[in-house]
Amino acid sequence: MKILIATGIYPPDLGGPAEYAVGLEDAYRRMGHSVVVKAFGKTERGMPSGLRHVYYMLRCLWAFVTADRVIVLDTWSVALPIAMLSSVFHKEFVIRTGGDFLWESYVERTEKPVLLREFYTQDNVDDFTYKERFIFNKTRSILRKAKTIIYSTDWQRQIWQKPYLVNINKTRVVENYIGERIPALPPATKSFVGSTRAVAWKNIATLEDVFASREVYVCGARLDCERVPHDEFIEKIRKSYAVILVSLGDISPNMILDAVRCGKPFICTRECGLYDKLKSIGLWVDPQNPEDIRDKVVWLSDENNYHDQCLKVAVYRETHSWSDIAKEIIK
Repeated sequence: MKILIATGIYPPDLGGPAEYAVGLEDAYRRMGHSVVVKAFGKTERGMPSGLRHVYYMLRCLWAFVTADRVIVLDTWSVALPIAMLSSVFHKEFVIRTGGDFLWESYVERTEKPVLLREFYTQDNVDDFTYKERFIFNKTRSILRKAKTIIYSTDWQRQIWQKPYLVNINKTRVVENYIGERIPALPPATKSFVGSTRAVAWKNIATLEDVFASREVYVCGARLDCERVPHDEFIEKIRKSYAVILVSLGDISPNMILDAVRCGKPFICTRECGLYDKLKSIGLWVDPQNPEDIRDKVVWLSDENNYHDQCLKVAVYRETHSWSDIAKEIIK
């Protein structure tokens, strides 16, 4: 079977969708399928909006026409051109949602600390620019065209169902990759890994303020936000004290799943699709409450508390391979 994977980013770009595209590509090839990956590259990003989508559509034309299955790994940048091709050639495609492009763009533009689960209120929708309103309405149309919409968590599925008028019967949940355990290394310092994109919704400014506080400084905790390729990132986590993520909304954050793989305690935003799955083994914070974040960092910096959290993470043994994910998507 010939499979087209359309993705917004692909290595050497850093990020969850890039790792997802590679994971699927490798899994399908090991299963004997022919795989073509079309990524939204540097050329497209340098073009004006609209023109970039047409250019990408033309690049995908032959791969789309000749594919037996089409898997789209976002809901806008590559989803719009694929939906346009679908309308012309009447071919089905599946969308696997990643984050929420519209919410991310809105928070970046307005600098309002809007939680993802509270974003689709009438007040925020009324505040949309023309471009944001166009994206909102067009995304509804794209989701209607998709044969199936795949979410990584039910949390996002519930958030999207009403505003995007999603038919729940054409949705599925396929959880993210959880690899085999990687042996942890004892931390040399109290390094909290918080490496993530420098965008407003990731709430990095709040995190930096917390680690600049006297209480956190005294307990010896230090923040590491350096971004590196994924293999180096795993090594960084293995050597770290803990992992921390305080974004205003995160669907299924890979860095938290990587922390679990490496046996490291973590502090994570409560505004997250992984809460129900991992609530018993992690520390959860209100991303809009710096005092809550500070108190959890100080608490985890205590050796006895740290030992207890390490034990909780150590007993978690669930895995979800790329082969599992690939089969579930095809099904």
